[in-house]
Amino acid sequence: MTTPPVRAALADAARQLEPVSDTPRLDAELLMAHALGTTRDRLLLGRLDDPTPEAFVALVARRLTHEPIAYITGTRAFWTIDLAVGPGVLIPRPDSETLIETALAWFGTRAPRRILDLGTGPGTLLLAALAEWPAAEGLGIDASEAAVGYARRNAEALGMAARADFRLGDWTDGVTGPFDLILANPPYIGAQEPLPPQVLDHEPAEALFAGSDGLDDYRRIVPALPGLLAPGGAAVLEIGWMQADAVSLLGQEQGLAPSVYNDMGGRPRVVRLT
Repeated sequence: MTTPPVRAALADAARQLEPVSDTPRLDAELLMAHALGTTRDRLLLGRLDDPTPEAFVALVARRLTHEPIAYITGTRAFWTIDLAVGPGVLIPRPDSETLIETALAWFGTRAPRRILDLGTGPGTLLLAALAEWPAAEGLGIDASEAAVGYARRNAEALGMAARADFRLGDWTDGVTGPFDLILANPPYIGAQEPLPPQVLDHEPAEALFAGSDGLDDYRRIVPALPGLLAPGGAAVLEIGWMQADAVSLLGQEQGLAPSVYNDMGGRPRVVRLT
């Protein structure tokens, strides 16, 4: 049987993926690029008439079970960097880039020297921040051995291993400041909130859920911030879009001034505490 060209296989895969994805064509293209060992841009610009690689069918089959694209390809782009990811780590989301934007706006022409990333996952926020500030160094904390392993490998691959230290830990326990910038993307989903299968069935629950109202981890993190922040520093926390008032109040109770920032969809996504 003749192997179909890439363009035909992409069209067929996109149709198959419609029931399981909001972006079926994009998913198909990313899987095809992975199967071909190339980038999506190069695929679209010059590989559409190539024969379809045998591996593509198996990749599509995995996606049809709701397995996240990032786990299938083993990588995810975030801000200006590419991160290796896999089962056991939270997949970086575009909305989390709002934390880096907020930090850049706060420091302006200044630069943080010491950065703390709480719940670092595969090193997402810390490594993105270190890419922006080449003279900075940082510490990433996570309770997951798998996440810390990915973070260390990502730091090495990005040439940042000398500036990024990653440790197993329980939020701020045993951490000593001061830090000019504290970043955190803690779990903030309430225990009964619905999630799509590709998240609920594949990503680690401990990186998603935080008690009945999704605020359990903020109640642990925020009280520690005044003792960790350097003068003129800022803590930048990701929130669920209905949690701005609650997390702002937690900060005010600790004598911190809150500001709220929206993500690319116009929803509250970040509380900055200074």
